[in-house]
Amino acid sequence: MLKLKDIQNPIAQELKEFESRFKESMHSSVPLLNRITQYILKQKGKQMRPMFVFLSAGLCGNINDSSYRAASLVELLHTASLIHDDVVDNANERRGFFSVNALWKNKIAVLLGDFLLSKGMSLSVKHNELNLLKVMSNAVEEMSEGELLQIEKARKLDIEEEVYFEVIRKKTASLIAACCACGASSAKASQETVDRLHLFGEKVGIAFQIKDDLFDFGLDDIGKPVGNDIKEKKMTLPLIYALKNTDRAEKRRIINLVKNHSENKDKVAEVITFVRRSGGLDYAKEKMLQYQQEAFDILTAFPNNTYKDALEQLVRFTTERNK
Repeated sequence: MLKLKDIQNPIAQELKEFESRFKESMHSSVPLLNRITQYILKQKGKQMRPMFVFLSAGLCGNINDSSYRAASLVELLHTASLIHDDVVDNANERRGFFSVNALWKNKIAVLLGDFLLSKGMSLSVKHNELNLLKVMSNAVEEMSEGELLQIEKARKLDIEEEVYFEVIRKKTASLIAACCACGASSAKASQETVDRLHLFGEKVGIAFQIKDDLFDFGLDDIGKPVGNDIKEKKMTLPLIYALKNTDRAEKRRIINLVKNHSENKDKVAEVITFVRRSGGLDYAKEKMLQYQQEAFDILTAFPNNTYKDALEQLVRFTTERNK
């Protein structure tokens, strides 16, 4: 099993330096803001997005001050989106901690998200990093569109596979694509190379999201099914495939369970069993590995070095992780 710490080896020093720079980028003259951002900084995640930035920069030449700004910009905008998501979802927890809205209420959480978005934009403009700002602005636009598209389509609970992939490309993959493009851009790579790494990140992001879909139904290497997506009435790839490959009466019955009985544990378990028996998990896993391979194929055009090796390992980690 790949360990994230081992994959981080080529950029361990950069990630350490990034932590202090990111902390600095969140600083405010308002004490309340500083108290909340200190709380957020304690909730250290896997740092996968800064990893994609630094490894892409290293792959394209060199990691420099612009790369650190790119990583900070990515994390500022990503953190802002998570805070806003928690407000929208009325979530009380994030990474095992109370969410910002749970502790400081929605108004402060929304304002904090706005503050972090503006900090990211200011960081880019101050250092004339308009190329980074352009990439990230496009990503935020796509993330918002993806969320709204999912909400719109979820009402019918009968979406096509094509729509599902459009949702996850925008909602999830656009940010990882932006990380890779920003990393390449910070290393002064050509536009062609920036675009190629953007596509690479998009493929990885789609594979990453399909893996998340699989967690919900449980696998031998993942553990017990949780059914959260079903409870939230989200149409994920395993369920879409299963519904597409069953008769009309069964399809109507399962959609009715998701739509009207998603709070009932037994009914959710029934849906999970249906998806497993219908080959939905095998199909989703096959698609996930297809996108993973497409990401690997893009990397073959780059010269071999430690950054390329680490990127390949990071791609494997996204599809082999168990949480």
